[in-house]
Amino acid sequence: MEEKSLADWSEDLISVESAHTLDGLFFQRVRRSAQRLAYRSYDRATNGWRDYTWGEMGRAVARWQQALAAESLRPGDRVAIQLRNGPEWVMFDQASLGLGLVVVPLYTDDRPESVAYILEDAAVKLLLMQDGGRWKRLRPVLAENETLRRVVLVDGGREVEQLTGEDARVVALEHWLPEQAPALSLRHGDPHTLASIVYTSGTTGRPKGVMLSHHNILWVSHASLVAIDCYQEDVFLSFLPLSHTLERTAGYYLPMMAGATTAFARSVAQLAEDMMSVHPTALIAVPRVFERVHGRLMEQLAQRPPPLRWLFRATVNLGWRRFQYEQKRARWTPLFWGWPLLERLVADKVRQRFGGRLRIAVSGGAALPFEVARLFLGLGIPLLQGYGLTETSPVVSVNRWDHNDPASVGEALRGIEVRIGEEQELLIRGPGVMLGYWNNHAATSRMIDPDGWLHTGDQARIEDRRIYITGRIKDIIVLSNGEKVPPNDMEMAIRLDPLFEQVLVVGEGKAYLSALVVINGDLWPGLAQDCGLDPMAPASLSEHRLLALLLGRIRAALKDFPGYAKIRRILPLLEPWTLDNGLLTPTLKVKRAKVLERYADQVSGLYEEGAANSHS
Repeated sequence: MEEKSLADWSEDLISVESAHTLDGLFFQRVRRSAQRLAYRSYDRATNGWRDYTWGEMGRAVARWQQALAAESLRPGDRVAIQLRNGPEWVMFDQASLGLGLVVVPLYTDDRPESVAYILEDAAVKLLLMQDGGRWKRLRPVLAENETLRRVVLVDGGREVEQLTGEDARVVALEHWLPEQAPALSLRHGDPHTLASIVYTSGTTGRPKGVMLSHHNILWVSHASLVAIDCYQEDVFLSFLPLSHTLERTAGYYLPMMAGATTAFARSVAQLAEDMMSVHPTALIAVPRVFERVHGRLMEQLAQRPPPLRWLFRATVNLGWRRFQYEQKRARWTPLFWGWPLLERLVADKVRQRFGGRLRIAVSGGAALPFEVARLFLGLGIPLLQGYGLTETSPVVSVNRWDHNDPASVGEALRGIEVRIGEEQELLIRGPGVMLGYWNNHAATSRMIDPDGWLHTGDQARIEDRRIYITGRIKDIIVLSNGEKVPPNDMEMAIRLDPLFEQVLVVGEGKAYLSALVVINGDLWPGLAQDCGLDPMAPASLSEHRLLALLLGRIRAALKDFPGYAKIRRILPLLEPWTLDNGLLTPTLKVKRAKVLERYADQVSGLYEEGAANSHS
């Protein structure tokens, strides 16, 4: 069948008023689009992609709802889900919402202690998990838990059979689900009641449970669709965890509202293959994904002959100039006549890596380095940066096609108020703002003032309706001379060098800045040998030759920064900061306080007189 051109694509949006609730949104979509393709998921048993229509999803959700109803749960009870992205995630979520239950999403790779805390804090009564292995890791830390009374395991097998015999709470999904169920019926629920508690993966302290209503999420989904067109023919590729609010709102409820198809990627490691199989038109990602693609392109480019390197840079530079011209920020030049050739030789080849049909890529969840955005936009990849918080359901702002400045996070969604408060803090008020923090009134009152303004903790400026994030109040480093340094932009710039996997700039109360840098493990052996060092010897990391080389690379990365951005000393590391060692949040943000605690002695050493890698 011949593919329709974009001009022939059609919109079929479901309004907030028609949906009423999130389960109402699903019901309306099933009723409107029963025969249309809803989801695609890779079936490991058949080694192929399996398609699900909206009608099939409706019948499946009815079965899940029947199983949940048999658990004697009441509206308002909390149920949790720790599952990789897939149709089952949607089935459980919609079945739960359709019974008035409150869904608590959990990260599949979160630490057992963190999961146990959330289950206890939210008084979760039922937990859906992927497999027996995860349950065996979680069970020992649930000794004090008295509220969890049912654990459903999706993946069956002998191990699960054994676990069900050991613990009456445990049941395999295949035995829990009924064969058939009555047709799904519409629940007339209150849209302003609690739909989900999403625990923020804060970089300090215990996670807090963000309470989001049906209306919060529906309103933000619709306002996002007003800002950026989405069609029934669109295909979203879902790979950020659905426990991440950005993916859940923008990659799950939003496509449902638009009637688009969502394909669930197998894993981040297989993302490149899945893009070639699925040919997505829409992609929602965090900056780290784009940074890694940028890093791989730079590594590959460094190994190409000089003429090919020149051709690539010429393409990006001219493509960027064309983008600026389209945005009315640059003049036309006769050089544009050469674009079709450069596009065919270079840009098209890079775009094919994304499946060849990508018409929108949105970056959110953290700041996107400008150089990364410039490269993608210069190659004709339609990248838009947005901004939000879990506490705002989560989208606050996004760039528009015809008003796209990648240095900004765009304009606020229609209906959202933004202003700058004390210490240049960005304040937000609107229908997407959370109901509050679960069981934590004190934290709620600190976050939302009596006039309804949510205090983001982010510093910003607003120009021409666009929001520019300039720093984070808590992360500002104050040197001993009173100079205030925002470290995030420096860390992003250093990370653009493929040699540095992770970076933390330090120096609070000190005379100068230092940095902890995790070296890319793949590049370390070659780097050590280039310096005449043994890559297996721990002492190699403190050798003067290596430190001088690394400081030189960092200086080059920061060459365009103001005078304050000078790194005097560094601590090179080979052990990555991960979820397992407690130094990353589930959303892959570095826990600054934990890293500084882990390396306290080494950081102190950077400020001792005569430290080995002192350079001005």
